[in-house]
Amino acid sequence: MPTNSATTRSTRASRSASRKTRKNPPGPAGATPSAERLLDFYRQMVLIRRFEERAARAYTEAKIGGYCHLNLGEEATVVGLMAALEETDYLFTNYREHGYAIARGIAPERVMAELYGRTDGVSRGWGGSMHMFDIGTRFMGGYGIVGGQVPLATGAALAIDYRGGTEAAMCLMGDGTTNIGAFHESLNIAALWDLPIVYVIVNNGLGMGTTVEQSSAEPALYKRAAAYRMASARVDGNDPVAVHEAARAALAEARRGKPYLLETVSGRLKGHSVVDPAKYRSKEEAQALKAADPIARYAVRLSEEGLLTDALIAEIDTEATAAARAAAEFADTSPHPEVSTLFDYTYATPVANDARQLPGDALFPAAPRPTVQHPGV
Repeated sequence: MPTNSATTRSTRASRSASRKTRKNPPGPAGATPSAERLLDFYRQMVLIRRFEERAARAYTEAKIGGYCHLNLGEEATVVGLMAALEETDYLFTNYREHGYAIARGIAPERVMAELYGRTDGVSRGWGGSMHMFDIGTRFMGGYGIVGGQVPLATGAALAIDYRGGTEAAMCLMGDGTTNIGAFHESLNIAALWDLPIVYVIVNNGLGMGTTVEQSSAEPALYKRAAAYRMASARVDGNDPVAVHEAARAALAEARRGKPYLLETVSGRLKGHSVVDPAKYRSKEEAQALKAADPIARYAVRLSEEGLLTDALIAEIDTEATAAARAAAEFADTSPHPEVSTLFDYTYATPVANDARQLPGDALFPAAPRPTVQHPGV
């Protein structure tokens, strides 16, 4: 049945009001986390750091194939964002996703097994570093195509709105993604249709090796939301508490049907991927990043507040190192997937004419060879 624009707007307004009355985020958005939670932030950050260091080691040992992008230096952003989500919210990430998977509640063993390409991995070994997926935690995948996740996350937010749901979607991306068309198209439609989504730009200052200043006429990326009359903010990505508070405020807006753009500024300590030596950085830049290490900085803060001692720092580090080692050992003993299962999860349901050939297989059965009679034979 056709509908006019006024009816459509009225329907969306009704859904937005329903979300507002049916659900609000627990507690005030700016509430200070408890001492226990502040310590938990630190534990998670250290775990992600040790896990990523172990992953880098496994890559050099040829136990991990393909591309591998680490969250080293971005742990505060990872933990702050994930702590703000509710269990029912949906998360879409880019290919720098290991830390988010762990902080979202996926066991480090399953994440590492996926990096190793083993059957006990998050995607049963077929996804690898860039393509994890776990419906149980509503971790809706990492995406290797720059910005590939942005329209999909927007579609998820549309589905939430259409069903009158109470959830929100969060879509993570790097700074380079803000220069592609899908970014602008998605923000535009989210603002037009009042979708419950938070777009998060994790700005580490570099699109691979190109600085934001060299690629963006407006390097303050959160300001791009103004073109769509969308609320936005920029936050220190090296402070997990600040990220957590900003994300909670953004999600509160999204649940009221007001999409939000959040920019977290957090430099990565290493190159774009494991194989990138980051020679485009000067010695001074590398030293500045090391000095701004979010884990060391946060440890000082908690120590000054009387929540962390040298003994506890050592204990947490020992636990995290052991957990990373256990994850690697688990991945080592997990079996490789059978080649016959390669296409098992290509589609959720059977699709007509779906090709199941392996690389190098003939597309059609070989035609019978004609018998050739040679003269004189």
